[in-house]
Amino acid sequence: MFFNDIHTRIRYVFLIVICLILIVIVRVFVIQVFQYDKLSTLADSLWSRKLPIAADRGLIIDRNGKELATNITTTSLVLIPNQIADKEEVSKDLADILGVTYEEMYSHVSKKTSIERVHPEGRQLSYEIAEKINNLNYDGVYLVKESKRYYPYGSALSHVLGYVGIDNQGLSGLELYYDDYLTGEDGAIKYFSDGKGNRLELSEVYEAPTSGITIQTTIDLDLQLAVENELDNVMSKYNAEHALAIVMDPDTGEVLAMSSRPNFDNNNYQDYTTEVINRNLPIWMTYEPGSTFKIITLASAIEEKAIDIFTDMYTDTGAIGVEGATLHCWKHGGHGTQTFLQVIENSCNPGFVIMGQKVGKEKLMEYIANFGFGKKTNIDLNGESSGIMFKLEKMGPVEHATTSFGQGISVTPIHLTV
Repeated sequence: MFFNDIHTRIRYVFLIVICLILIVIVRVFVIQVFQYDKLSTLADSLWSRKLPIAADRGLIIDRNGKELATNITTTSLVLIPNQIADKEEVSKDLADILGVTYEEMYSHVSKKTSIERVHPEGRQLSYEIAEKINNLNYDGVYLVKESKRYYPYGSALSHVLGYVGIDNQGLSGLELYYDDYLTGEDGAIKYFSDGKGNRLELSEVYEAPTSGITIQTTIDLDLQLAVENELDNVMSKYNAEHALAIVMDPDTGEVLAMSSRPNFDNNNYQDYTTEVINRNLPIWMTYEPGSTFKIITLASAIEEKAIDIFTDMYTDTGAIGVEGATLHCWKHGGHGTQTFLQVIENSCNPGFVIMGQKVGKEKLMEYIANFGFGKKTNIDLNGESSGIMFKLEKMGPVEHATTSFGQGISVTPIHLTV
């Protein structure tokens, strides 16, 4: 009995030891296989630090590869507070160089953080200021590379290109619309420090940044610069409040040039009002198209065979009555008897009223909708307006008549161009 009890106890002890060993093995396996990345990252974060290296933003180029938006290299100030021995002295010297108060700089220098970026005073520094900071040669004070957006042609194509903020994020135009593609992936210089944040004499690890994707537009820079010059001439000659121009390839619909006045210098967007910056007139402004809209009425009349422009006749007396309203021709006394081809040539309002009536309200509005009026063109720019059309159910004979020659409705310049 005695020996049996000993053997039984030994077996139990042996089983317990085996179970403990198995638990340890399983735990080690879980740590090494399933939790390795997480624990390695946590351990790495305790003694490694990263000085950020900003990625270059993707270029924006014209159809021929000419750069419309590019980057220049600047430097920014980054602090490692734990490495700064004399915080008062460093705060005073940096405050003098950057032109900020001692208190403001001391709040950066003494901040309880592993890395402190001085924002915005320490961002995108000039060469002279960066040189002064570098000459201080203080521990814990670093200058790192930063990419700054640059528009080589200043205000040319300003509303189309848009602009970026201090952190290189797109805020308007193509910069905003394609921000996810243009934004690169930042890199870093990785170094190692002890528990107090002091830099260790170990090899640095360079993590290269990845530049954003280059975006090629349909813009022709030579045409664009010609348009910019002509708009400047128009503004100067006529003292206009605004002006705009769009150049489009009629075969493909590609926009070759687009600009408006007032515009702004993308490199110094902060000097302009938000009203000027945000109003891209070719896609935002709405107005009565007038006679330029008559081509839509003509196209629907020809397609529906409502008239024969060569044989059908119309006598213009200078005005036409519709439901008690009198709609006038631009020519006093009218154009007399004419074919509808001559109605077109003479841009005769009463003749187009008749043309619209022959097509019919429902069909005319159907063609207008099929031409894209009343909705956005979905050009790849933000802030586009959709224009204003009469609702069919609220469209009486007078509204039908005025729509036929482009009055009482509103469209955007991009609508008419398309």
